[in-house]
Amino acid sequence: MHPPLQVAVIGAGLMGHGIAQVLAQAGHTVAITDSDRSVLGSARDRIARNLEELGVPAAPVLERVRTEDAVAPAIAAADVVIEAVAEVVDVKQALFAVLASLAPAHAIFASNTSVIPITRLGERLDDDARGRLVGTHWWNPPHLIPLVEVVRTAFTRQDVVDRTVDLLRDAGKVPVVVHRDVTGFIGNRLNQAMWREALALIEAGVCDAETIDIVVKNSFGLRLPVLGPMENADLIGLELTRTLHALLLPDLSDAKTASPLLDAAIARGHTGLASGHGLRSWTPEDAEAVRRRLAAHLIVSIKKEV
Repeated sequence: MHPPLQVAVIGAGLMGHGIAQVLAQAGHTVAITDSDRSVLGSARDRIARNLEELGVPAAPVLERVRTEDAVAPAIAAADVVIEAVAEVVDVKQALFAVLASLAPAHAIFASNTSVIPITRLGERLDDDARGRLVGTHWWNPPHLIPLVEVVRTAFTRQDVVDRTVDLLRDAGKVPVVVHRDVTGFIGNRLNQAMWREALALIEAGVCDAETIDIVVKNSFGLRLPVLGPMENADLIGLELTRTLHALLLPDLSDAKTASPLLDAAIARGHTGLASGHGLRSWTPEDAEAVRRRLAAHLIVSIKKEV
């Protein structure tokens, strides 16, 4: 097991509090900070609720989690600093410059960005700090989804990659190394390719949004936990795979901009669950049911793996 470390998580929102929870459960001491005092103030309560859902006693975990009102005290003794702030390049670049000036010289810097190339985020850092910068893309909800993509840049030291992988694996995660720093890394490129085609089908009048979800959840979605796409290609045979691609790929969407369906919905104020409307319509009860159903499904899934 990895020896206990001092970890700092910058950003206590949707992702940050879950990341802090996982690492505290693994025995590390975690400091969380956030510029939004209300978000920071609720972080420990949200961690406690997550642990309650998992059937894990909260008190021993929360003993290893503290909140700090400022970045400097949060990272003063940190071995690892994980950034989980807004997906804005300038904001993240400026934050890493501050972190590099305040954190211990040995500290690993990690970004939880889901799409921004890590190389861009390190552009304001000197060579030493860039060598200690790595991507750690956790998936939402981070305390329930096993995968973390560890993204190396041309500057990232090998020992930094190795130590990050060890830290995540010891915390019960499934780390994979992304060897080339591309936008969206691996998972989001695959996921967004499906979303692009789904929106294109709706635009073309082939089906509605509800039908898309029914098809995915009742066909190939059922196979995915046990049969990945590359395994499936080998299962059906590469000759058939090549034939299917020759017939189908020329007709798939190759759009290079966001779907106009999204622009139209956003213009109407239909921004998703929080507004009651997105690509589908939602009551507050529907929205809560989705969240609970997802959490229950993921909890059952991870307990099966234990």
